[in-house]
Amino acid sequence: MRNIIRIPDDAYIPMIGLISAGLIDRGTNLIQIRAMSGCNLNCIFCSVDEGPLSSTRITNYLVDPDYIVEWLREIIEFKGSKHIEAHLDGTGEPMLHPHFVELVQKISEIEGIEVISVQTNGVPLTYEMIDELSEVGLTRINLSIHSLDSEKSRLLVGCRSYKLDKILELAEYIAESKIDLLIAPVWVPEINDKDRPEIIEYAINLIKKSKWPILGIQKFEVHKYGRKPASVNEMSWTSFYRKLRVWEKKYGVKLRLKKSDFGIFPMRIVPLTFRKGEKVRVRIVAPGWMKNEMIGVAKDRAITVVGTKAGIGDLVNVRIIKNKHNIYIAKPVITM
Repeated sequence: MRNIIRIPDDAYIPMIGLISAGLIDRGTNLIQIRAMSGCNLNCIFCSVDEGPLSSTRITNYLVDPDYIVEWLREIIEFKGSKHIEAHLDGTGEPMLHPHFVELVQKISEIEGIEVISVQTNGVPLTYEMIDELSEVGLTRINLSIHSLDSEKSRLLVGCRSYKLDKILELAEYIAESKIDLLIAPVWVPEINDKDRPEIIEYAINLIKKSKWPILGIQKFEVHKYGRKPASVNEMSWTSFYRKLRVWEKKYGVKLRLKKSDFGIFPMRIVPLTFRKGEKVRVRIVAPGWMKNEMIGVAKDRAITVVGTKAGIGDLVNVRIIKNKHNIYIAKPVITM
Protein backbone atom coordinates (compact mmCIF):
# COMPACT_ATOMS: atom_id res chain seq x y z
CA MET A 1 0.00 0.00 0.00
CA ARG A 2 1.45 3.37 -1.03
CA ASN A 3 1.78 6.45 1.13
CA ILE A 4 -0.53 9.25 -0.05
CA ILE A 5 0.79 12.68 0.89
CA ARG A 6 -1.68 15.53 0.51
CA ILE A 7 0.13 18.82 0.06
CA PRO A 8 0.04 21.04 2.09
CA ASP A 9 -2.37 19.34 4.56
CA ASP A 10 -0.15 16.34 5.37
CA ALA A 11 3.14 18.09 4.74
CA TYR A 12 4.27 21.58 3.82
CA ILE A 13 6.29 20.84 0.68
CA PRO A 14 7.44 23.77 -1.45
CA MET A 15 6.34 23.54 -5.09
CA ILE A 16 9.87 24.04 -6.41
CA GLY A 17 12.45 21.30 -6.05
CA LEU A 18 10.84 17.95 -6.87
CA ILE A 19 10.46 15.98 -10.10
CA SER A 20 7.36 14.14 -8.84
CA ALA A 21 5.18 17.07 -7.71
CA GLY A 22 5.17 20.83 -8.06
CA LEU A 23 6.34 23.21 -10.77
CA ILE A 24 9.25 22.88 -13.17
CA ASP A 25 10.76 25.86 -15.00
CA ARG A 26 13.29 24.84 -17.65
CA GLY A 27 14.10 28.35 -18.81
CA THR A 28 11.30 28.78 -21.36
CA ASN A 29 7.79 30.23 -21.42
CA LEU A 30 6.40 26.74 -20.64
CA ILE A 31 5.87 25.78 -17.01
CA GLN A 32 5.30 22.12 -16.16
CA ILE A 33 2.59 21.65 -13.53
CA ARG A 34 2.58 18.41 -11.56
CA ALA A 35 -0.35 18.44 -9.18
CA MET A 36 -0.14 14.73 -8.47
CA SER A 37 1.96 11.63 -9.05
CA GLY A 38 0.78 8.11 -9.72
CA CYS A 39 -0.80 6.41 -12.71
CA ASN A 40 -3.67 4.10 -13.58
CA LEU A 41 -1.70 2.17 -16.23
CA ASN A 42 1.45 0.05 -16.20
CA CYS A 43 2.99 0.96 -19.56
CA ILE A 44 5.77 -1.46 -20.45
CA PHE A 45 7.94 1.45 -21.61
CA CYS A 46 7.28 3.79 -18.63
CA SER A 47 10.36 5.93 -18.02
CA VAL A 48 9.67 6.20 -14.26
CA ASP A 49 8.18 2.77 -13.46
CA GLU A 50 4.83 4.23 -12.40
CA GLY A 51 1.46 2.51 -12.07
CA PRO A 52 -0.26 0.03 -9.74
CA LEU A 53 2.37 -2.64 -10.43
CA SER A 54 5.40 -0.41 -9.85
CA SER A 55 8.28 -2.11 -8.06
CA THR A 56 10.05 1.11 -7.08
CA ARG A 57 7.50 3.85 -6.27
CA ILE A 58 6.18 3.93 -2.70
CA THR A 59 4.54 7.37 -2.40
CA ASN A 60 1.89 9.35 -4.27
CA TYR A 61 1.65 13.13 -3.91
CA LEU A 62 -1.64 15.03 -4.27
CA VAL A 63 -1.45 18.82 -4.31
CA ASP A 64 -4.27 21.20 -3.41
CA PRO A 65 -5.18 23.34 -6.49
CA ASP A 66 -5.11 26.64 -4.57
CA TYR A 67 -1.69 25.84 -3.16
CA ILE A 68 0.00 25.00 -6.46
CA VAL A 69 -1.69 27.92 -8.24
CA GLU A 70 -0.35 30.31 -5.58
CA TRP A 71 3.18 29.17 -6.39
CA LEU A 72 2.48 29.27 -10.12
CA ARG A 73 1.41 32.92 -9.91
CA GLU A 74 4.74 33.86 -8.33
CA ILE A 75 6.76 32.12 -11.04
CA ILE A 76 4.73 33.71 -13.83
CA GLU A 77 5.10 37.17 -12.29
CA PHE A 78 8.86 36.60 -12.13
CA LYS A 79 8.89 35.62 -15.82
CA GLY A 80 6.96 38.72 -16.89
CA SER A 81 3.29 37.63 -16.87
CA LYS A 82 2.92 37.13 -20.62
CA HIS A 83 3.07 34.42 -23.32
CA ILE A 84 3.07 31.56 -20.78
CA GLU A 85 2.05 27.97 -21.52
CA ALA A 86 0.91 26.01 -18.49
CA HIS A 87 1.52 22.34 -19.25
CA LEU A 88 -0.14 19.82 -16.97
CA ASP A 89 1.91 16.67 -17.04
CA GLY A 90 3.38 14.44 -14.41
CA THR A 91 5.14 11.28 -13.48
CA GLY A 92 1.94 9.43 -14.30
CA GLU A 93 -1.59 10.51 -15.26
CA PRO A 94 -2.42 14.15 -14.34
CA MET A 95 -6.16 13.79 -14.97
CA LEU A 96 -6.46 11.42 -12.02
CA HIS A 97 -6.41 14.51 -9.80
CA PRO A 98 -9.89 14.59 -8.18
CA HIS A 99 -10.16 18.35 -8.82
CA PHE A 100 -8.57 18.49 -12.26
CA VAL A 101 -11.24 20.66 -13.91
CA GLU A 102 -11.12 23.09 -10.98
CA LEU A 103 -7.33 23.24 -11.29
CA VAL A 104 -7.55 24.12 -15.01
CA GLN A 105 -10.11 26.82 -14.26
CA LYS A 106 -7.90 28.42 -11.59
CA ILE A 107 -4.89 28.32 -13.93
CA SER A 108 -6.90 29.98 -16.70
CA GLU A 109 -7.57 32.96 -14.42
CA ILE A 110 -3.86 33.82 -14.05
CA GLU A 111 -2.71 36.83 -16.03
CA GLY A 112 -0.10 35.94 -18.63
CA ILE A 113 -1.20 32.38 -19.35
CA GLU A 114 -2.09 32.04 -23.02
CA VAL A 115 -2.06 28.25 -23.45
CA ILE A 116 -3.11 25.45 -21.09
CA SER A 117 -2.17 21.97 -22.29
CA VAL A 118 -2.25 18.50 -20.77
CA GLN A 119 -0.55 15.17 -21.46
CA THR A 120 -2.94 12.27 -20.82
CA ASN A 121 -3.56 8.61 -21.56
CA GLY A 122 -7.25 9.51 -21.86
CA VAL A 123 -8.61 6.84 -19.54
CA PRO A 124 -10.04 9.27 -16.91
CA LEU A 125 -11.78 11.35 -19.62
CA THR A 126 -15.52 11.43 -20.23
CA TYR A 127 -17.62 13.42 -22.69
CA GLU A 128 -18.86 15.59 -19.82
CA MET A 129 -15.32 16.25 -18.64
CA ILE A 130 -14.24 17.31 -22.14
CA ASP A 131 -17.16 19.77 -22.25
CA GLU A 132 -16.19 21.16 -18.83
CA LEU A 133 -12.52 21.50 -19.75
CA SER A 134 -13.48 23.26 -22.95
CA GLU A 135 -15.53 25.78 -20.97
CA VAL A 136 -12.87 26.50 -18.34
CA GLY A 137 -10.12 27.18 -20.87
CA LEU A 138 -8.12 24.04 -21.67
CA THR A 139 -6.36 24.73 -24.96
CA ARG A 140 -4.84 21.42 -26.07
CA ILE A 141 -4.91 17.74 -25.15
CA ASN A 142 -1.85 15.64 -25.98
CA LEU A 143 -3.44 12.19 -26.12
CA SER A 144 -1.33 9.03 -25.90
CA ILE A 145 -2.45 6.43 -28.46
CA HIS A 146 0.30 3.89 -29.16
CA SER A 147 -1.50 1.48 -31.49
CA LEU A 148 -4.85 1.12 -33.28
CA ASP A 149 -4.90 -2.58 -32.44
CA SER A 150 -6.80 -3.33 -29.21
CA GLU A 151 -4.70 -6.29 -28.12
CA LYS A 152 -1.40 -4.57 -28.82
CA SER A 153 -2.63 -1.45 -27.01
CA ARG A 154 -3.40 -3.50 -23.90
CA LEU A 155 0.08 -5.01 -24.08
CA LEU A 156 1.75 -1.62 -24.38
CA VAL A 157 -0.16 0.00 -21.50
CA GLY A 158 0.11 -3.09 -19.30
CA CYS A 159 -3.60 -3.17 -18.51
CA ARG A 160 -6.09 -5.82 -19.65
CA SER A 161 -9.08 -3.54 -18.96
CA TYR A 162 -7.81 -0.77 -21.29
CA LYS A 163 -10.56 0.04 -23.82
CA LEU A 164 -9.04 1.42 -27.03
CA ASP A 165 -12.47 1.87 -28.63
CA LYS A 166 -13.48 4.27 -25.86
CA ILE A 167 -10.26 6.28 -26.25
CA LEU A 168 -10.80 6.59 -30.01
CA GLU A 169 -14.38 7.74 -29.47
CA LEU A 170 -13.18 10.38 -27.01
CA ALA A 171 -10.45 11.48 -29.45
CA GLU A 172 -13.12 12.08 -32.08
CA TYR A 173 -15.16 14.10 -29.58
CA ILE A 174 -12.12 16.22 -28.64
CA ALA A 175 -11.37 16.85 -32.31
CA GLU A 176 -14.88 18.30 -32.71
CA SER A 177 -14.63 20.46 -29.58
CA LYS A 178 -12.97 23.82 -28.96
CA ILE A 179 -9.93 21.99 -27.56
CA ASP A 180 -7.09 21.24 -29.96
CA LEU A 181 -5.86 17.65 -30.16
CA LEU A 182 -2.40 16.19 -30.61
CA ILE A 183 -1.88 12.43 -30.90
CA ALA A 184 1.24 11.44 -28.93
CA PRO A 185 2.29 7.80 -29.44
CA VAL A 186 5.47 6.27 -28.03
CA TRP A 187 7.34 4.27 -30.67
CA VAL A 188 8.61 1.08 -29.04
CA PRO A 189 10.85 -0.81 -31.52
CA GLU A 190 9.94 -4.42 -32.30
CA ILE A 191 6.49 -3.94 -30.75
CA ASN A 192 4.61 -1.17 -32.55
CA ASP A 193 6.87 -0.41 -35.55
CA LYS A 194 4.12 -1.18 -38.07
CA ASP A 195 1.57 0.94 -36.19
CA ARG A 196 3.25 4.27 -37.00
CA PRO A 197 1.81 4.67 -40.54
CA GLU A 198 -1.67 3.70 -39.31
CA ILE A 199 -1.58 6.26 -36.51
CA ILE A 200 -0.28 8.97 -38.85
CA GLU A 201 -3.14 8.34 -41.27
CA TYR A 202 -5.60 8.22 -38.37
CA ALA A 203 -4.49 11.62 -37.06
CA ILE A 204 -4.56 13.22 -40.51
CA ASN A 205 -8.12 12.01 -41.09
CA LEU A 206 -9.32 12.90 -37.59
CA ILE A 207 -7.82 16.31 -36.85
CA LYS A 208 -9.01 18.98 -39.25
CA LYS A 209 -8.04 22.06 -37.26
CA SER A 210 -5.16 22.87 -34.91
CA LYS A 211 -2.75 25.72 -34.24
CA TRP A 212 -0.04 23.17 -33.58
CA PRO A 213 1.32 19.95 -35.09
CA ILE A 214 -1.22 17.13 -34.86
CA LEU A 215 1.30 14.37 -34.11
CA GLY A 216 4.06 14.11 -31.53
CA ILE A 217 5.72 10.72 -32.05
CA GLN A 218 7.98 10.00 -29.07
CA LYS A 219 11.06 7.81 -29.12
CA PHE A 220 11.28 5.07 -26.49
CA GLU A 221 14.29 5.66 -24.26
CA VAL A 222 15.83 3.50 -21.58
CA HIS A 223 15.97 5.13 -18.15
CA LYS A 224 17.74 3.94 -15.02
CA TYR A 225 14.54 3.53 -13.00
CA GLY A 226 12.19 2.93 -15.93
CA ARG A 227 10.84 -0.18 -17.64
CA LYS A 228 12.39 -1.84 -20.66
CA PRO A 229 10.71 -4.74 -22.48
CA ALA A 230 13.16 -7.63 -22.80
CA SER A 231 12.90 -7.80 -26.59
CA VAL A 232 13.41 -4.07 -27.19
CA ASN A 233 16.62 -2.29 -28.16
CA GLU A 234 16.68 1.48 -28.00
CA MET A 235 16.70 3.19 -31.38
CA SER A 236 19.31 5.85 -32.13
CA TRP A 237 18.14 9.43 -32.59
CA THR A 238 19.63 9.40 -36.09
CA SER A 239 17.51 6.40 -37.10
CA PHE A 240 14.45 7.89 -35.42
CA TYR A 241 14.63 11.20 -37.26
CA ARG A 242 15.54 9.52 -40.55
CA LYS A 243 12.31 7.51 -40.42
CA LEU A 244 10.26 10.55 -39.42
CA ARG A 245 11.66 12.37 -42.45
CA VAL A 246 10.52 9.53 -44.72
CA TRP A 247 7.00 9.64 -43.28
CA GLU A 248 6.86 13.43 -43.54
CA LYS A 249 7.48 13.17 -47.28
CA LYS A 250 5.02 10.31 -47.72
CA TYR A 251 2.13 11.79 -45.74
CA GLY A 252 2.77 15.53 -46.00
CA VAL A 253 2.60 16.09 -42.24
CA LYS A 254 5.14 17.60 -39.85
CA LEU A 255 6.71 14.99 -37.55
CA ARG A 256 10.17 16.33 -36.66
CA LEU A 257 9.11 18.82 -34.05
CA LYS A 258 10.84 21.76 -32.42
CA LYS A 259 9.89 23.86 -29.41
CA SER A 260 9.10 26.74 -31.75
CA ASP A 261 6.35 24.65 -33.39
CA PHE A 262 4.44 25.07 -30.14
CA GLY A 263 5.36 28.70 -29.55
CA ILE A 264 7.92 27.79 -26.89
CA PHE A 265 10.90 30.13 -26.59
CA PRO A 266 13.64 30.94 -24.04
CA MET A 267 12.63 32.99 -21.01
CA ARG A 268 14.48 33.81 -17.83
CA ILE A 269 14.55 30.95 -15.37
CA VAL A 270 13.89 31.01 -11.63
CA PRO A 271 17.37 31.35 -10.07
CA LEU A 272 18.96 28.35 -8.37
CA THR A 273 18.76 28.38 -4.59
CA PHE A 274 21.50 25.78 -4.00
CA ARG A 275 24.75 25.12 -5.83
CA LYS A 276 25.87 21.62 -6.73
CA GLY A 277 28.17 20.42 -3.96
CA GLU A 278 26.72 22.85 -1.40
CA LYS A 279 26.09 21.61 2.14
CA VAL A 280 22.55 22.28 3.38
CA ARG A 281 20.70 21.52 6.62
CA VAL A 282 17.20 20.26 5.81
CA ARG A 283 14.15 19.33 7.85
CA ILE A 284 12.59 16.03 6.76
CA VAL A 285 8.86 16.52 6.12
CA ALA A 286 7.62 13.54 4.09
CA PRO A 287 8.54 10.14 2.68
CA GLY A 288 10.18 10.14 -0.72
CA TRP A 289 8.91 8.86 -4.05
CA MET A 290 11.14 5.77 -3.79
CA LYS A 291 12.52 3.55 -1.04
CA ASN A 292 15.37 5.04 1.01
CA GLU A 293 14.33 8.55 -0.02
CA MET A 294 12.84 11.35 2.05
CA ILE A 295 11.70 14.87 1.21
CA GLY A 296 13.56 17.64 3.00
CA VAL A 297 12.89 21.38 3.06
CA ALA A 298 15.32 24.30 3.27
CA LYS A 299 15.03 27.93 2.16
CA ASP A 300 11.52 27.31 0.81
CA ARG A 301 12.69 24.61 -1.58
CA ALA A 302 11.99 20.88 -1.60
CA ILE A 303 14.97 18.53 -1.73
CA THR A 304 14.93 14.80 -2.37
CA VAL A 305 17.36 13.19 0.06
CA VAL A 306 18.53 9.78 -1.17
CA GLY A 307 20.16 7.04 0.86
CA THR A 308 18.76 8.15 4.20
CA LYS A 309 17.03 6.46 7.13
CA ALA A 310 15.97 9.80 8.68
CA GLY A 311 12.43 10.22 9.99
CA ILE A 312 9.80 12.96 9.76
CA GLY A 313 10.92 16.04 11.70
CA ASP A 314 14.61 15.15 11.72
CA LEU A 315 17.23 17.74 10.85
CA VAL A 316 19.78 16.32 8.42
CA ASN A 317 22.97 17.73 6.92
CA VAL A 318 23.08 16.98 3.20
CA ARG A 319 25.16 17.78 0.14
CA ILE A 320 23.45 18.80 -3.10
CA ILE A 321 24.40 16.39 -5.91
CA LYS A 322 21.96 17.61 -8.60
CA ASN A 323 20.31 21.00 -9.09
CA LYS A 324 19.36 21.28 -12.78
CA HIS A 325 16.20 23.38 -13.33
CA ASN A 326 15.78 23.79 -9.56
CA ILE A 327 15.20 20.04 -9.12
CA TYR A 328 17.28 19.26 -6.05
CA ILE A 329 18.70 15.88 -5.09
CA ALA A 330 21.02 15.47 -2.12
CA LYS A 331 22.85 12.87 -0.08
CA PRO A 332 23.44 12.91 3.68
CA VAL A 333 26.79 14.30 4.74
CA ILE A 334 28.72 11.52 6.44
CA THR A 335 30.53 12.78 9.52
CA MET A 336 33.57 10.93 10.89
